[in-house]
Amino acid sequence: MREVLLETGRLVLRKLEQGDFDEVCKLLQDPVVMYAYEGAFSDQEVQAWLDKMFRRYEDDGFALWAVIEKSSGELIGQCGITYQEYNGGRVPEVGYLFRKEFWHKGFATEAAIACKEYAFQELNFDEVYSIIRDSNVASQNVARRNGMVEVDTLVKHYRGVEMPHIVFRVSRGNSLKK
Repeated sequence: MREVLLETGRLVLRKLEQGDFDEVCKLLQDPVVMYAYEGAFSDQEVQAWLDKMFRRYEDDGFALWAVIEKSSGELIGQCGITYQEYNGGRVPEVGYLFRKEFWHKGFATEAAIACKEYAFQELNFDEVYSIIRDSNVASQNVARRNGMVEVDTLVKHYRGVEMPHIVFRVSRGNSLKK
């Protein structure tokens, strides 16, 4: 039995496994989903992504997790907490990525809120962030629904492209359960 890390009304979140490779490809190899990353991933890049999550589970105790829709048992996305570089240090970020056929159904918000609460209650973080490309309005809206506010901007360099990002943050005391 796979270990359930988080459960919401419609979703189960668990660690990613090597056996999820084909399902993760549906996500990371979709150019529409991956536009914020400047394009779809190759098989090798998908494997490197999985390997990075496996290392983070070992090193940090958390990372992005598989998001499983309860009604279908299908892996519909990834959501979780990772450390990201910001302002000269590392901050915990709630990140999320979902297959496009599951967009605009509230899944990302549901999973992100659960991960934020996990970060506060289980990992004892005082604040969490979401660092989102400035062109990714849908993800920005998820961050806002997760109680986050804009606090900064920065530029990331990825695949030879300068990408402006908006930094969102919420503190434990300002977190509203929904």
